[in-house]
Amino acid sequence: MQTPFDIGRARHRSRWLIATGMALAISTNGSAWGQAKPNRESKPGPSGWVTGAPRPEIAPAFDVVDGGGHGGSFQLVIRQGATRGLHGWWTRSFPVEGGTWYRFAAYRNVRGLPDPRRHILVRLRWQDGSGKPVPYERPIVDWFRPSGSSSIAQPEYPPDGTTDAEGWTEVGGTYQAPPKARRVVVELQSRWAPGSTVSWSDIQLNKTAPPAPRTARLATVHYRPRGKSPAENRAEFAPLIAQAAKQKADLVVLPETLTYYGTRKSYAACAEPIPGPSTKYFGALAKKHRLYIVAGLLERDGPRIFNVAVLLGPDGQLVGTYRKICLPRSEASGGICPGDAYPVFETRFGKLAMMVCYDGFFPEVARELSNRGAEVIAFPVWGCNPLLVRARACENHVYIVSSTYTDAKSRWIVSGVFAPSGEVLQHADTWGSVVVTEVDLNRPTYWSSLGDFRNESDRHRP
Repeated sequence: MQTPFDIGRARHRSRWLIATGMALAISTNGSAWGQAKPNRESKPGPSGWVTGAPRPEIAPAFDVVDGGGHGGSFQLVIRQGATRGLHGWWTRSFPVEGGTWYRFAAYRNVRGLPDPRRHILVRLRWQDGSGKPVPYERPIVDWFRPSGSSSIAQPEYPPDGTTDAEGWTEVGGTYQAPPKARRVVVELQSRWAPGSTVSWSDIQLNKTAPPAPRTARLATVHYRPRGKSPAENRAEFAPLIAQAAKQKADLVVLPETLTYYGTRKSYAACAEPIPGPSTKYFGALAKKHRLYIVAGLLERDGPRIFNVAVLLGPDGQLVGTYRKICLPRSEASGGICPGDAYPVFETRFGKLAMMVCYDGFFPEVARELSNRGAEVIAFPVWGCNPLLVRARACENHVYIVSSTYTDAKSRWIVSGVFAPSGEVLQHADTWGSVVVTEVDLNRPTYWSSLGDFRNESDRHRP
């Protein structure tokens, strides 16, 4: 079956090839990868598009196809041969008005590359009228650099969207031009992908309305139950969940293995099927208060026992379960089995995942969850190094909501909300308290030297 790229090649009326090793033209004052000079001998593409590369010797081949692209538009093609390490782009600048919101979108069709995430991307660079970088003039994370830091607007990296039946994937995002910006330089890139071909098409930059806030009220409960049975323990959390509901919480996070804590029973004695009595109990409370509840429990599945976190939805139903993957010595020797999956769940406020206690001591669990799109991670936890929890939030650009049995005075883990900056936004100080923090999941976290690193890191990580 012919692809849109094949059809476009058959229909094209004009085409030229700029071979590897030739000097390449760019439309701006160089690039962060090199100061390539305009090549007067090269031909520009349609609508002002020209080509670029860090160095002529690693430039891929470029082609223009008239028609056959997404929506019938022309195609800007980058073709890599067998040589490894090639890197080049099509580029053009668009005029913008400082402070105005824009929706950028481009469509790509990739052949010969199973995973284009790191190799086929768009980069947007803000500039003033003379082609110089401009400042952000917006809040940035710079608490880690007390001497002060640069507020220069860093490049934007639009994420990949959906792919249609013909193989065209939208790459796009909504951005506010910095106040002093007068143009944005668009780079459609192909890098380090031998044997691949990418066709870029239907590139658009249009003014748009600012995105509406996507707020989530995240609550944590700081409490040690005193019951002598699983039923008694879970009942003690009902008034605390009600407190969170009065503060209009969307999500309430409860601590780890709450039906086991303080009962002096074995893991096996406190384990129950999922769904089971505890999910039914907390599901009823979630439905009553129209919110989400994450509770730490022990699950029995035949002869196996798992340390789990369960998510109950506002309709009272079990949304999903996460089985703790990293097990400390006591749990492994006590007969608990590790899980092996990293589920992420859609909620009314965003994408939610869960991890449990010892998971926080290792980078892999939070990273796997964030790679799958998690924006908030609920963290039932007996105890953990707070520096590691801050790192998990910071390195994965997620909010983490912890609920712990550790005394807040111990300078160990707290029951609180950790921001993508690694900072603790709010935490509980006393037993039996409920903390609710409102966050906007549509508001990016900008770092002084990295920009919106959540989107950028997805293009850079291994």
